[in-house]
Formats: sequence, structure tokens, C-alpha cells
Amino acid sequence: MDYKPNLIITIGRQTGSGGREVARLLAERLGVPYYDKELLEKAAEVSGLSRELFVARDEKPTNSFLYSLVMDGYSMGYNNAPGAAMSLDHKIFLAQFEAIKKVAAEGPCVIVGRCADYALDGDPRLLSVFLHADFAFRVKRVASENGISENKARELILKTDKKRSSYYNYYTDKKWGSSFSYDICLSSSSFGTEGCAESILRAAQMKKLLPEGEL
Repeated sequence: MDYKPNLIITIGRQTGSGGREVARLLAERLGVPYYDKELLEKAAEVSGLSRELFVARDEKPTNSFLYSLVMDGYSMGYNNAPGAAMSLDHKIFLAQFEAIKKVAAEGPCVIVGRCADYALDGDPRLLSVFLHADFAFRVKRVASENGISENKARELILKTDKKRSSYYNYYTDKKWGSSFSYDICLSSSSFGTEGCAESILRAAQMKKLLPEGEL
């Protein structure tokens, strides 16, 4: 497309709802960068910590410190926070927070998960999305994509969603998956991934982040 969009789409998602597929479709249609695991590389660069640490703790909750301490530490500046008072989980969260802001400052993009909607809250370019789907739909999708039984898929879905929910609820003042936390929520089992992508683009037009007309 000739038009260069000026928007950032963040996508929260239930496991097996096709969040990554929808994000890739959007990034391709808009001609903008797509960030998922790539954010871990950026966060490692920001912090100087190893990528393996970010992978091991990716979207996983921690009980090592209170949310208020996280935000207080960030307001003081990542590099200036006292090392003795900052846990490793604290450093990892702040590095990801900073990496999200960095890629957003570089231009329009699509970002999957990692509290990106919260990190960019207040940015006039932001369209925050949450994708969900019927449980049976997600079980079949996860089983197929990972080559595992449906019983194993159910276990994986429940475990992963619990971690994502706890992580999001812990680090933000919003609730994971709640319609109040996002601009729009869509069911991929009802509309399909293509339909969800189309709906998101239309929502961006309605929010005046994209021009009217065919994309």
C-alpha cells in the first residue's frame, strides 16, 4: 500500500486464538514491523542481560515485588534504579517495558502480548485488541499446531493462559481479557483470523488511525 499508516496495534490473546497469525496478517497488510519474540532481543539489548533470561521469564508472573515498586523504579529510570533494591524479574520487566516504548517510537508496528497496550497507554496512535475463542476451537488448534493430543492441548492452554493472566494483572491496573481493558475484543472462532484482521483494520479507520477506503 502507498499510504504509510501512523498507528500501533497491540494484540493480547488467549492461547490458541490465533493472535500471532492475526498480527502477522495485519503487519503484512499495513507494511509495518511485527514484534513478538523479537521484543526479547530488543529488551536484552536495552538491559545488557542475556536473551535466555527473557525467554525463561516471558509473560510469566512473579511474586518478588509489588506493582507499585515496579512503576516507582521505572519512573526513576531503568539504569538509575539501585541494583540492590531491584530484583532480576524487576529488571526484566522494565527492560521489556522500555523495549516496547523504543519500537513504538521508531514508527508504526504490530505488537503481540507483553502488556504492550499498557506500556503505550495514552499514545494517540494506539489501537488495543484482545483476541479470544471458544475453548474447543482453541484445543483443536493447539493440538494441531503442536502435534500433541487434545488432552495435552487443554493442559497447555490452561497453564499458559493462567500465566499470561497473572502477568498482565500483576503488572498493570487492568484485567487481562476484560472488555474494559482494550479498545476492541474479537472472537476468532466466530470470525476467523482473516475476519478478525479485517475488523481490526475497520476499527482503526473508525478511530481515525487509518483513512477510509480499501486497504
